[in-house]
Amino acid sequence: MDIKPGDHEAYMRLALSLAVRSPPKPTNYRVGALVLDVAKNEILATGYTLELPGNTHAEQCCLEKLATKYAVDPALLRQALPDEVAIYTTVEPCCLRLSGNKPCVERILDIGSSRVKTVYVGVQEPDTFVSGNSGSRRLRDAGIEVVLVPGLEEEILKTATAGHAKGS
Repeated sequence: MDIKPGDHEAYMRLALSLAVRSPPKPTNYRVGALVLDVAKNEILATGYTLELPGNTHAEQCCLEKLATKYAVDPALLRQALPDEVAIYTTVEPCCLRLSGNKPCVERILDIGSSRVKTVYVGVQEPDTFVSGNSGSRRLRDAGIEVVLVPGLEEEILKTATAGHAKGS
């Protein structure tokens, strides 16, 4: 897929196409994500909810794949990544995991603003599982820009909540 640099909607559409691969379940959102080398306009990794074993989130899958690709511990990923990466995710990264897994915001903060400059989100996290997600604020406080990519909210929420009871 050839996406022009700065075409945030196209990258978000790609992330949404990944989200639909996630199995619909009442206990999670179906989310898609990708990590982009900004200088080269090259996708380094893609992921979607439950793609990898365990209760994995989309951003987590991307970062675990990158750690494997670069043969580093996920906590050392900042040392292996290009100078500027962007993350595109259909739903705001989580700041709390009810499963006990490390939140996606913490995974991004581990890499830090020295590499992750921007996180593009399609929608803010709904309050279904964790109310008042402070993920965007925490990323901004750490020097990482968070940008809402408008225009796909309805489609993203429909995909994210497939499998949820009506009214969820």
